[in-house]
Amino acid sequence: MDVAVWRIPLLVFGGIFTLQVLLIIVLMAEAKVRRNRVPPKGFPHFHPPPATVSRTEVQIYSEGQVLFAAMLEAIEAASETIYLETYIWKGDELGELFKQALIRKAQAGVQVYLIYDTFANMVVPSRFFRFPPEVHVLPYRAWRRPWHIFDFRRYGRDHRKILVVDERIAFVGGYNIGELYRVHWRDTHLRLVGPEADDLGASFVDFWNANRSPQQPKIPMPPRSWSAELRAYRNDPVRMIFPIRSIYIEAIEQAQRHIYMTQAYFIPDEAILNALIRAARRGVDVRVLVPWQSNHVLTDWLARHTFDLCLRNGIRIFAYQGAMIHAKSATIDSIWSMIGTANLDRLSLAGNYEVNMEIFNTHVAHSMEAIFHCDLSNATEIQPHVWARRSWASRASELLLAPLWPFL
Repeated sequence: MDVAVWRIPLLVFGGIFTLQVLLIIVLMAEAKVRRNRVPPKGFPHFHPPPATVSRTEVQIYSEGQVLFAAMLEAIEAASETIYLETYIWKGDELGELFKQALIRKAQAGVQVYLIYDTFANMVVPSRFFRFPPEVHVLPYRAWRRPWHIFDFRRYGRDHRKILVVDERIAFVGGYNIGELYRVHWRDTHLRLVGPEADDLGASFVDFWNANRSPQQPKIPMPPRSWSAELRAYRNDPVRMIFPIRSIYIEAIEQAQRHIYMTQAYFIPDEAILNALIRAARRGVDVRVLVPWQSNHVLTDWLARHTFDLCLRNGIRIFAYQGAMIHAKSATIDSIWSMIGTANLDRLSLAGNYEVNMEIFNTHVAHSMEAIFHCDLSNATEIQPHVWARRSWASRASELLLAPLWPFL
């Protein structure tokens, strides 16, 4: 009798798991067909002017062609050091341009240090990551010892995207390196020119020194300046430090007029979602822009599971059309802005290595608002009454997949 009773929950959980697997297979097959279609030829952009924050010039990029040209220009002008850290580095035309530019500078005497995540680049041919000895390369592996598999802190990927040149010019944001991102994705990136760029330089150096092999050189930690207007915040899973989530919650709780968020993967935990709901209930104009069809179909469906609750509580949801919007950004009350590498999901906020810039500046905030409104011209608002009439199959799929949110 006892054995039969215990079999019931096992059969239930086994059935749910089987249905989840089957649904994921169907969704992935559909997504593969979608990826084989001709990609979009373009989408609207807004190129804001640079702003001065504290003692540093801040330039926002929302289009890959201009950003990557600026990054390559900074590399070519380097005279002392280049630090490049990226999550994905495609071995295509753009990836090769970066590779050859870095090799040339290293052979000219510039100290070049590179970090890339090995898991994220499994599909890139290994020969692409072969560099001459003048270039210092750190292929980041989460598990460097057999026992790391038992340490949950070691499951974080290096999801950061940083370029620092001569410790005075720094880039950070959502853009990985590849032709797909240069042409067909909408993303947001920052360039800092000035003394506050040292925060990102220190972030790179700290990560390099903590993860290098004994044979690789240790980089001296650069001095860091204090700034109340421009700060880099890092998630570090090994040290169990996750400030980005707390900063988001504090900023949302403080909002009085508006919150504009652009998130590639909008799967907020209960604390962030409740903070957004409380903001909307006290009269804040809360708008969230997400891709309608992202590059990860499962995250799309997990995100849609939260739409009901958002829409019922006054949060406006906008679906970006025709292209992947990969930005991880927000701006609040024309004063506070956040741009970086961290998504609003569990992996980014409590799992991966991430880095975000927090900016207190009205000029930057106004530029972020202009970019947001430009993006809305390529988006469709999800109306509550329309969403409430979606098919039973969609509702069932959302409900079935919802328990998977902790894994993404």
